[in-house]
Amino acid sequence: MSFQPTENGAEVDLPDVARYDLSQMKKTNVMNRRDMLLCSSSAVAVAALPTFLTAGADPQPYERPPLSARRFTSPAIEEAIVKTKRVIGDSQLARIFENCLPNTLDTTVFIGEFEGKPDTFVVTGDIEAMWLRDSSAQLMPYLPYCKQDGALARLLEGAIRRQARQILLDPYANAFLKNASDKPLSWSVNDKTEMRPGVGERKWELDSLCYPVRLAHTYWKLTGSAAAFDSQWHKAAKTIVRTLREQQRWKSPGPYEFRRLADRPSETLALSGDGNPARPNGMICSMFRPSDDACIFPYLIPSNLFAVIALRMLAEMAAVLFSDAMLAEECTALSAEVNRAVEKYGVVRDDAGDEIYAYEVDGYGSHLLMDDAGAPGLLSLAYLGSVRVDDPRYQRTRKFCLSLANPYFFRGSAAEGIGSPHIGLEFIWPMSIIMRALTSRDGREITECLRWLRNTTAGKYFMHESFHKDNPSDFTRAWFAWANTLFGELILKLAAEMPDVLKQSLG
Repeated sequence: MSFQPTENGAEVDLPDVARYDLSQMKKTNVMNRRDMLLCSSSAVAVAALPTFLTAGADPQPYERPPLSARRFTSPAIEEAIVKTKRVIGDSQLARIFENCLPNTLDTTVFIGEFEGKPDTFVVTGDIEAMWLRDSSAQLMPYLPYCKQDGALARLLEGAIRRQARQILLDPYANAFLKNASDKPLSWSVNDKTEMRPGVGERKWELDSLCYPVRLAHTYWKLTGSAAAFDSQWHKAAKTIVRTLREQQRWKSPGPYEFRRLADRPSETLALSGDGNPARPNGMICSMFRPSDDACIFPYLIPSNLFAVIALRMLAEMAAVLFSDAMLAEECTALSAEVNRAVEKYGVVRDDAGDEIYAYEVDGYGSHLLMDDAGAPGLLSLAYLGSVRVDDPRYQRTRKFCLSLANPYFFRGSAAEGIGSPHIGLEFIWPMSIIMRALTSRDGREITECLRWLRNTTAGKYFMHESFHKDNPSDFTRAWFAWANTLFGELILKLAAEMPDVLKQSLG
């Protein structure tokens, strides 16, 4: 059908991908009125439209859903896409950005109300469940645009409120269902753990309680709004601290245990569901990694360093938003305790005798030297704010992570990067390449990362979970929203801080 602007009655014939109804745009508040006024000349009108409406003229695949099929559209994000694309010198990279940045909003958000307040459920993409980690990370790139887009701010508020309810439902769960009556995820049905209605999976992952704090704190700082931080969120904050204290395991493993009948040992826990032993030392045990794989040693160093920062954020919120001096002091004390323990037990020496961070330790002297593409990982420490990017120890650790000394670093004919035991050997995760660029100040290194990312989408123009180092057409998860929006976040960062890197052709 044709696009029929009501302002002057002119009918404009647009490419198939750009055939949208103006009344639908007005109803969904897609763009500002001034952006949608069309001239009577169809050629001029098409040229004046935003890039996402004229995408059919480009040779690269335009893979966003039709406007009417999108879960949510933000005028501020659409404007950012148009503005940022002008800076990008490589047309393929520009199209990937255009597809990826809005992917979470386009496809994964379900907006409603709960008890008269905003409520937002966010799926990971191809799995119809909400991970505390993934949903937080998926939404982070949109936070700077909330002040200019009230509907977007409301969506974020709804996610923060939903996460608080999820934490109160079960602080040990990593994934949740949309409704308490929904069927559990197929692989979790027979898990030997305390599964509650509404829980999708109950793998205790320390970062699951850190990411919502990071999202909430950043939202508060950027918007100045305290609307989401009511008594329920206050209660969730206390639950987070109580759970972290329990998982220091000073006297016992605490209330959590997990067993699963599986053919992969990384899907279950040893010792009747308690996990491998650890000597209490002040750090917090994490039974599973951000990849959802079981830890070998319970003290996951990247997650503990993430907890140090999250607790500092929570301390500030407790003091300012709730005037809860006791909670603020508890957060500050626990943060310092964990940090001291990491310094004492989580730092090892490499082959040259220099200090680097271990990936996991057990407190008995054993440690694991590796990195996983999942964040938090050692590479992502600077991105998460746990260390300074120029910190010498971090730089040495980063060098280790991006070398063949890391058993999960792979170098192939298509690209090089970090993978994960979650998928297996020789598969690189685009997320690790994105994280490498996000933690680099070297324009040449970033350019190489952009080239790898551009060249390994298998013609889909989206990020994947992983791809084979020599064959990008062999990939996992065609729809992985976290990796997509993280790529969008990288491009936005480069456009703001290093635009010259984006302006060049990648060859």
